[in-house]
Amino acid sequence: MHAPEPVTATWGFPTKVWFGAGRLGDLPAAVRQCGATRPLLVTDRGLATLPMVAEAVALLADAGLTCAVFAEVKPNPSGGNIDAGVAAFREGGHDLVIAFGGGSGLDAGKAIALMARQSRPIWDFEDIGDHWQRVDTSAPVPVIAIPTTAGTGSELGRSSIVTDEARRRKIVIFHPIMLPDLVIMDPELTTGLPRVLTAATGMDALAHGLEAYCSPVFHPMADGLAVQALRMIREFLPRAARDGNDLAARSQMLVASGMACVALQKGLGGMHALAHPLGAQYDAHHGMLNAVLMPYVVAHNMPVLKGRLADLARCLDLPRHTDAAVLDWVLSLREELDIPHALTGMGIDDTHAGEIVAAAVLDPCGFTNPIPLDQTNVAGIFGAAVAGRV
Repeated sequence: MHAPEPVTATWGFPTKVWFGAGRLGDLPAAVRQCGATRPLLVTDRGLATLPMVAEAVALLADAGLTCAVFAEVKPNPSGGNIDAGVAAFREGGHDLVIAFGGGSGLDAGKAIALMARQSRPIWDFEDIGDHWQRVDTSAPVPVIAIPTTAGTGSELGRSSIVTDEARRRKIVIFHPIMLPDLVIMDPELTTGLPRVLTAATGMDALAHGLEAYCSPVFHPMADGLAVQALRMIREFLPRAARDGNDLAARSQMLVASGMACVALQKGLGGMHALAHPLGAQYDAHHGMLNAVLMPYVVAHNMPVLKGRLADLARCLDLPRHTDAAVLDWVLSLREELDIPHALTGMGIDDTHAGEIVAAAVLDPCGFTNPIPLDQTNVAGIFGAAVAGRV
């Protein structure tokens, strides 16, 4: 596909986005545009030690803006992490959150900003029914999101995934005000990401686009975003994995990741329904879980996706315009990216099969799977993913 050269740009969908190499330098202007002076930068423990975080803090200090860093965030953010972040926000008298990082930093930052103005526990806002209406919206905390990976697209989403460690559950926390006020997409922040993380996060973006496209919900605009994101991922994810400094590929993947996240408002499916309890049980990387689970869920859903996957194969310009061609592409791409073929490659077996399957059936992300999920078929998908049997 033809893709434009990466440029510096600003757009307003679904929120304000400042895109371009080097745009981290605009962070002080972004903080001031949000009417803030004392931001709290939320990131994960690993990123907090890297030069990009120090650079962000220095930029703010040079502009006369006081910034503290909260980095007590696990790879799968927990309710305890959010509570500690809220305490840091309040004690420091902060007025804005900079959510900085991959999915963990972005999700934690958004959740901390939400909870800074709440009196109820975070679990009261689980994405079930009208629970989102319980949120106190009288004094929202603004959020600037700065992604450092091309994967979750959380910078353009209205929810966070938080682990309830006591119950070993991943909970989707949702409210429209969780959509960041401004996003800085600087592809330079994603260069040099190790190949394994480039692959895992990129496959997470692919999972978002593919599950959204396959969702039976009628949402043609989300379909358009999903297809374009998948086209970009097909071309640029292998390039980004091959060369961590390919700025053009990194730029396209960063945009594709965001687009796929916007598309997922149409719904997700079995990949995420299983990845959430597996991540809570094993503290495993979410994107890698989706990557491993992907072909097993696609194969399970193929009987009701006849023709639809063939249309996608045509849009992706695959060698064959058939339903099976999409599954073959997924398998080939996983092999190219050195993704484990089975869950056992991630150290996961069927020891906790019963509780994993039970949680997956109840996970709201599975409610829009093309084939309704139940104990029997989820157990079948999980068993196939453990055995490596597509």
